[in-house]
Amino acid sequence: MTISAHSLHKEKVLQDHLIAELVCGEGYERRDPKVDYDRALAMDKGLVLRFIQNTQPEAWEKLFQHYTASAEDVFFKQLDKALKDRGLLDVLRKGIKIVPGIALSLCYFRPASGLEPKRVAEYQANILSVMDEVEYSQKHGGRLDVVLFVNGLPVVIIEAKNTATGTTFRNAEKQYRDDRSPAGEPLLTFKRGALVHFALDQDNASMTTRLMNGKTRFLPFNRGRDDGAGNPDVEDEFRISYLYKSGAWGDAIFSRSVLLDVIGQFMHLEVNGKDEVMIFPRFQQLDAVRKVMAHAKAHGTGRNYLIQHSAGSGKSNTIGWLAHHAINLHGDADDQVFNTAIIVTDRVVLDRQLQGTITQFEQTPGVVKKIDGTSRQLKDAIARGARIIVTTIQKFSTDHLKELSGQGGRTFAVIVDEAHSSQSGKSAQAMTDALTREANSSDDIEDLIAEYQKARGPQANISFFAFTATPRNVTLERFGVKGEDGLPNPFHLYSMRQAIEEKFILDVLQNYMTYKAYYQLEKAIEDDPELSGRKGQRKVARYASLHPTAIGQKVEIIVEHFRRHVMRELNGQAKAMIVTQSREHALKYFLGVRTYIKAQGYADLKALVAFSGDLDLDGEPTTEADLNGFSETELPGRFDGFKPGGTPYPETYHILIVAEKYQTGFDQPKLCAMYVDRKLSGLQAVQTLSRLNRTRAGKERTFILDFQNTIDDIQTAFRPFYEVTTVEAMSDPNQIYDLEGRLFKFGYLDKDEIERFAQTYFKGPLSTADRPRLEGLVRQAVIRFEADGDEGRQEEFRQLLKSFNRFYAFVAQVISLDDTSLEKLASYGAWLSRLLPNRQVPPEIEITDDMIRLQAFKVDEKEQGSASLAPGDTQVLAAISEFGAKPYTDDEMKELSEIIKSFNERHGTQFTEAQMTRIEAVNPQIVDDNMRAMLRNNPPDVVRLAYEQAAFQGMIRMFQNDAEMRDIILTDSEIRKKVTGYLFGRALREARGAA
Repeated sequence: MTISAHSLHKEKVLQDHLIAELVCGEGYERRDPKVDYDRALAMDKGLVLRFIQNTQPEAWEKLFQHYTASAEDVFFKQLDKALKDRGLLDVLRKGIKIVPGIALSLCYFRPASGLEPKRVAEYQANILSVMDEVEYSQKHGGRLDVVLFVNGLPVVIIEAKNTATGTTFRNAEKQYRDDRSPAGEPLLTFKRGALVHFALDQDNASMTTRLMNGKTRFLPFNRGRDDGAGNPDVEDEFRISYLYKSGAWGDAIFSRSVLLDVIGQFMHLEVNGKDEVMIFPRFQQLDAVRKVMAHAKAHGTGRNYLIQHSAGSGKSNTIGWLAHHAINLHGDADDQVFNTAIIVTDRVVLDRQLQGTITQFEQTPGVVKKIDGTSRQLKDAIARGARIIVTTIQKFSTDHLKELSGQGGRTFAVIVDEAHSSQSGKSAQAMTDALTREANSSDDIEDLIAEYQKARGPQANISFFAFTATPRNVTLERFGVKGEDGLPNPFHLYSMRQAIEEKFILDVLQNYMTYKAYYQLEKAIEDDPELSGRKGQRKVARYASLHPTAIGQKVEIIVEHFRRHVMRELNGQAKAMIVTQSREHALKYFLGVRTYIKAQGYADLKALVAFSGDLDLDGEPTTEADLNGFSETELPGRFDGFKPGGTPYPETYHILIVAEKYQTGFDQPKLCAMYVDRKLSGLQAVQTLSRLNRTRAGKERTFILDFQNTIDDIQTAFRPFYEVTTVEAMSDPNQIYDLEGRLFKFGYLDKDEIERFAQTYFKGPLSTADRPRLEGLVRQAVIRFEADGDEGRQEEFRQLLKSFNRFYAFVAQVISLDDTSLEKLASYGAWLSRLLPNRQVPPEIEITDDMIRLQAFKVDEKEQGSASLAPGDTQVLAAISEFGAKPYTDDEMKELSEIIKSFNERHGTQFTEAQMTRIEAVNPQIVDDNMRAMLRNNPPDVVRLAYEQAAFQGMIRMFQNDAEMRDIILTDSEIRKKVTGYLFGRALREARGAA
């Protein structure tokens, strides 16, 4: 189309260019709105009839014979009724029926394979058309810029603006709100009319599925630019060309392949009580699913995909769409790529949420199998070839799944929700075993061991699709795609920064205020000898933080802050969460809040508490349900304020007090404030504070009051995940042989014993008679270990043995090692770790109110302001490269120097740095898999108590034969405090940075 130079900058140019590209490049037919558009029925009647008569001539002939001259009138009357009663989406998918039993399809979707030529031809027969300047109303002359039709039925409405003339897509959004009232307008009516409404200019696009005048909410529909909002430049095209033109991004959004796929397999009506929402995928969701499936179609199974999508970005929907697409995916030869899709998570709460989401997408009953029972149910589902299975990963670690075999010939799409370190553990290995195991007829032990080792590595019949907003280094190396620099990257990215800039989620760090608490303790019994020593001091400190006076002052701050700043948000529906250190703290807070509210006469404010199990209250066991007055499963709905049917509950609750429960995996858009009274760091900080980021109409800001962390703490936690997460280098797999060599140098291990152990362990099903033989072989190494009088060497061996087993489990998942000696040592080493000896420890000191009293407690406002990150403010993750005693950070070196100085000055010793590194042997003795998981998955203050108990016991054992060191540790509380704090910091760093 030619146009004069002085008109080239005008709005109509974008509109005409879009239409021209659809007609020339995507096969659209341009229609005349003045001739072809029927305002009353909101459709192109001529194209509807053409589609029906061309694709279903026999059905139309039957209709004509039955109704003769009135056939068209009957058809359009029934079509209009179906659109009003069922909605356009359902009519396009399921068609209509007209007496006498005449079934008519209004759209044909792409068949999963090309094995049925008739279905392929039907799909190609769909008619895509476009009109511009459509006068849609019978009440006035209002016009819509562009309308797209499928077989004469309107599916997409576009309002286009032009930045060159001073208008943007925001003006288009305003036009929808102000001038596009859906009342009495069939084309604009929710469900009955067009499926989606786009607002765009040449740079940006947004969309909505429901027009509600001034309440209409638009969502961004942009590709993203430099890890942020917007769209990248496109040579010789507008930035929004991905909508109407195929290119490097794939097929155009309005192309036949994408638009009909969205209508057929993505869009769905989400019903929550009386609320109905038509879900249309956002760009990053649609892009992720289509790109992942295109790659799987081209390359088959046995691939890994890491999808890094921001928290709050609709990850559950993306997972559901991916699962349904995976089971229908066929390769170029029309062979089915995946027999079954298995969605796994490591959290029961998320498992329930996902089950509900995935089932919503189910168009054929019985496709989705929810494993809400035992692992036997999971085994049966896999064995019977269920198409989509939703389960927790822990259900794979049972004897039922060990019996499963014959799955090696089937293919699986394993979709991992919140992929973190759990995917390198025993449950993940058990899952891989269950999906690859075949009956083995070989009697050769080396063959059996080689098969066992092979099962750890990449599997040809399994593709992993790992979703997370916060990938760790092991997650990147396990699931990432190597770039040109050889480093792993996410296959698909929707960054936290882009989500915030697009206002799809809120920046929870924008209104962040920290509080610092301090208090003085005075012993009621000044000279009580039981209170000397760090262990007593530590328990005193924890007891003080539980004291009603301390919590009472924080309760006052929280309640008054909520009433002044939060309560009126969202027209009085705003909610808040108090995040506490432990279940006991949650209970104390709940009682404190309840008491304070009653004392102040705040009848309009109510609180709930959430914790697992039961707690002691006045000598009686008390549960969450006892305190709240209703069952545990009712809590999310009660806190929200509405019953499943949409009717409100009689009581409104504003504050939810939690410890671990609901801190993650809890989706409540009304949550506007969070009060944090626990240490947060790393992944847990991001996941906890991200509970606030969900958007809702009228929700413009959030509030965080933090009693325990600093702005620097929180920024450090968020920084690696703000944009794309990267690692600075790949872990060197050859380190496994370095570890193997170092282990054998101690002289505890014997290769012949390991070989004999393997001959029994890997021979096949084990019996009870095999255990004493296996333990007898391993105990030979235990005897040599115990005969070594050097406790430092012993503890170094412990640490290296655990490092070997962890790193081997990681490396074996990433690459095929083809070395059975490593598999033998790993299995033998796992038994040896369990059999290495422990010693008894002294009993704990009990501290009561009679022994201490709280003299003073004051809370000071310390820091206030924005903790938001800036573009480019990121941090790369380190590769796995440290084993045994970890190299020191600058802070740790300084801390160690201070400890050495204190030892020597206070006790006249002459310890050197080399001698003091003996204390490093305490951590490998006490940090087992359970402790490591606690350190990795919980804030420091939550796990510190358990760690300090174990560390005290470990030091007693460690220095059993070193009287000087033992006496200092036992009698000098200041030294013990410094040593324990130092070791805790080292253990925390190792747990969060190790494989």
